[in-house]
Amino acid sequence: MLCSPEDEYMTSCLITTRSGAIVVVTLNRPSVLNALSRELRREFCTALQHLDDDPSVRAIILTGAGERAFTAGLDLTETADELPGTIERVDGANPVAAIEACSKPVIAAVNGLCITGGMEIALACDIVFAARTARFADTHVRVGLLPGWGLSQRLSRQIGRQRAKEISLSGNFVNADRAFALGLVNDVVDPTELMSHCLEFAKSIADADQDTVGAYSKLIDDGLACTFAEAVELEKLRCASHASRLDAEDIANGMKRAQSLNRTQTF
Repeated sequence: MLCSPEDEYMTSCLITTRSGAIVVVTLNRPSVLNALSRELRREFCTALQHLDDDPSVRAIILTGAGERAFTAGLDLTETADELPGTIERVDGANPVAAIEACSKPVIAAVNGLCITGGMEIALACDIVFAARTARFADTHVRVGLLPGWGLSQRLSRQIGRQRAKEISLSGNFVNADRAFALGLVNDVVDPTELMSHCLEFAKSIADADQDTVGAYSKLIDDGLACTFAEAVELEKLRCASHASRLDAEDIANGMKRAQSLNRTQTF
């Protein structure tokens, strides 16, 4: 499944491109706005598992093929009875769960429409960058369905209850600049610069100490599931545990990495 460095691997629904320690996973159904078919979901979950198991992979960028869409969400044309709440039971392929289970940082490069299930995927990613032409929408109420991959809870926790209801109860589109103002995305860039921006940012992650990257990411995620007091206590415990595994050489190498940072690079 994995491609060689500086190489590309294609399945029927995915393109996996690797450059050093960074892998770009492209949802490849542009004729249907990269809709999440059963086959695409299975291939995506398998790909993320393989990438997570590969110690040479340090960051993953997720995007959509073509210029029109990141993904329009679930492919509702496949079967009338396959609802979001039962997808995992039907085929065991939940892309949101696959992202959450991945220990490698996943960066969403939202290059166009990001609708419903697409928003659920973007919200599950660790970092989200959007092209200025990107548009977001939660159309569950338009279709007459409730979300089943956690959208109702993730969106409200990320941007607040009232703003989440503004988006989800109307089904209206939100442009990239508004999404940034709401805190839905980390940054907005020109479409021609989106991938280079993501790759440059991913390189910052890839150049860091990987044990610490994984531990820090998990600490943030786990802490969000606790009360503030519990999360602070969790941080103290994991800090002590992590520090206990370091020796003088580890500290010296860490200092060298810090001194080699490009201090002119900002995001």
